[in-house]
Amino acid sequence: MTDTNHEIRAAEFPPVTVIEDTVHWLEKAVIGLNLCPFAKGVHIKGQIHYTVSQATDAEGVAADLHRELEALAEASPEKRDTTLLILPHALQEFLDFNDFLEVADAMVEELDLGGILQVASFHPQFQFEGTEADDVTNCTNRSPYPTLHLLREDSIDKAVEAFPEAESIYERNMETLEKIGIEGWLDMGVGARCPVAHAAKPGAAE
Repeated sequence: MTDTNHEIRAAEFPPVTVIEDTVHWLEKAVIGLNLCPFAKGVHIKGQIHYTVSQATDAEGVAADLHRELEALAEASPEKRDTTLLILPHALQEFLDFNDFLEVADAMVEELDLGGILQVASFHPQFQFEGTEADDVTNCTNRSPYPTLHLLREDSIDKAVEAFPEAESIYERNMETLEKIGIEGWLDMGVGARCPVAHAAKPGAAE
């Protein structure tokens, strides 16, 4: 039997649109606000691999993550330094997404990729523990769609060496976001694109 609801969702979020939204967020927010000083280099060099998952549940996401972890580990860093696995149809509730990160971390170890790769994350509803849903500082980890960021440990180490004050990035990001405010963030057009809106009572990250 055809999953009509999934067909409708897929039509609303074709891969090309999902990637365009994600690149826009990367350029305007992550790079534009310098939230991650390491992102510009790999973006300019075309070393970011964007892949859009068609999974609608955690099991499907796990299968896609397994494939992408293996692919990144086998790829040349010069051609593919990092991967963004974008999830327009799954894990749209932040608490479900947050729970899935344990699965992601366990998978890295099961594939014997601990110390080689790691999985970071972004979500439209991301919320630090102890903050309100509309606190602008949450936007440092918000993206248009739930997204798993697959990184190379070696690349992280090199980036930290090249940026001696890496420990100050978090504090600086908080200051930057507080300066522009939630309205400034929304004006950039980098907010949620998936059906779940920011104000849908997201849970808090631990």
